[in-house]
Amino acid sequence: MARNIEIKARIPSVEALAPKAAAVADKGPFEIIQDDTFFRCESGRLKLRAFSQEEGELIFYRRADRQGPKESFYLRSPTSAPETLRDSLSLAYGQAGRVKKHRTLFLVGRTRIHLDRVENLGHFLELEVVLEEGEPTEVGVREAHELMAKLGVEPSQLIEGAYLDLLAQRGV
Repeated sequence: MARNIEIKARIPSVEALAPKAAAVADKGPFEIIQDDTFFRCESGRLKLRAFSQEEGELIFYRRADRQGPKESFYLRSPTSAPETLRDSLSLAYGQAGRVKKHRTLFLVGRTRIHLDRVENLGHFLELEVVLEEGEPTEVGVREAHELMAKLGVEPSQLIEGAYLDLLAQRGV
């Protein structure tokens, strides 16, 4: 299973952080609209990410719900029929919720910087440092901390859980 080190932080605005991300990035920005449907899953999280009616991916992942850099294990499966797959999985497992966002993506080496405008939640930063097979997590954690410092993101801004959890806390 693929692994990465992730952090998620609340930010004042995507517009304020975008110039800093662009200054350190090798590639980007790429603008992506995402509609994530989460399904009931006992052993982690299962979500269908739709980019359009003809493009999406089913993603299973498992990670601790805590602040700070954390290791995540994931599998991604592309689909050309996200609506039909959403209907099938909804009938089979039931939906746990839905998260809609506009993501601005920058790439810094092996790290993905996500600047997210999440519907009904606000603005967030996600960093994903992709790890090599067998690479120690500490290496990715160090890279995440270095990038946080370059972007001016403080540890006090870090949040636990997924956007789905934050929406549930708000009763959305």
